[in-house]
Amino acid sequence: MLTHSQIWSAIDRLAERHGLSASGLARRAGLDATSFNKSKRVSADGRERWPSSESIAKILAATSSSAREFVGLIDPEAAAPPATIPLVGWAQAGAGRFFTEDGMPSGSSWDEIEFPEPGPDKVFALEVSGDSMEPLYRDGDILIVSPGASVRKGDRVVVRLHNGEVTAKELWRRTARNIELRSLNADHEDRLVPLSDVAWLARIMWVRQ
Repeated sequence: MLTHSQIWSAIDRLAERHGLSASGLARRAGLDATSFNKSKRVSADGRERWPSSESIAKILAATSSSAREFVGLIDPEAAAPPATIPLVGWAQAGAGRFFTEDGMPSGSSWDEIEFPEPGPDKVFALEVSGDSMEPLYRDGDILIVSPGASVRKGDRVVVRLHNGEVTAKELWRRTARNIELRSLNADHEDRLVPLSDVAWLARIMWVRQ
């Protein structure tokens, strides 16, 4: 039997997986920031309030999550064992010989971490090194990135250049010749990078902090 607490716990777990509070998840989905507050889960007369199917659909879309993933969050103990994905160090990401042309790690020499089935997008984990992305991403954080995912203005991305430089920034503009990247750290400059210098670009899908 599906319970009220299971549904709300799944929403909380989804928010946590993406480094968000319940309010942050609601805002990302275009909902009122208080939609998932604990005070909204029970009415003044003690009746249980359930999230609408529309709200759940919106948070799944906003986090690029599947219904299957959400079901797994409802009852984690009953879910199938999580899949594993490659875990790449920041310095390793600069070594182009370890990657395919589409930006995925090649070979079998990588460490791995457990991660739920990501759906149609191929993903791998990238461990942050250094402080150039603070305060958003800190040394040791794990970014889950997808080189094949569609990228739009405002998305956070990891970019590897042909010279081996790897950086994480916000995609601000993309033309036929260049990409404009906004720095996540105010102490570092924004960048205008010719597309000819880009080896691969991967959208940041999730972060584990």
